[in-house]
Amino acid sequence: MLEVNTKAPDFSLKDQNGKIHTLSDYSGRKVLLYFYPKDNTPGCTKQACSYSILHKEFEKYNTVIIGISKDSVKSHKNFENKQNLSITLLSDESTQVISAYDAWKEKKNYGKTYMGTLRTTYLIDEKGIIIYASDKVKAAEDAAKMLLEVEKTKQP
Repeated sequence: MLEVNTKAPDFSLKDQNGKIHTLSDYSGRKVLLYFYPKDNTPGCTKQACSYSILHKEFEKYNTVIIGISKDSVKSHKNFENKQNLSITLLSDESTQVISAYDAWKEKKNYGKTYMGTLRTTYLIDEKGIIIYASDKVKAAEDAAKMLLEVEKTKQP
């Protein structure tokens, strides 16, 4: 996991509509960046839906929500449509950005070891500095927990 009070790595990735986003596009706003394993799985769906429900609250604090996984742009579009999501989902099929944010890790499941995305959440301030980082993320609780973190940073 990247350290708090360090510069967040920039990125250039396509969203679910094919539009390219970079971290520097959001200069002057806080960025809640969360990494998740896979579209349309139970935990990832809970997490994305929770962020979508609370996205207007985050906006009150000048905070944009961005989810990143290695799923394709098409997969993200299907996920957005199926779950009626209102957040930005970025595709990192190469895992270059996921790795840069130290969320690409060795995982174990049913005795098998493999590389995969570790659910990780970062809060980045208006100047691109990481002000919160966690890799102990509970999918269903992440959005509410992170809204409290954002509220601590500034009153609307």
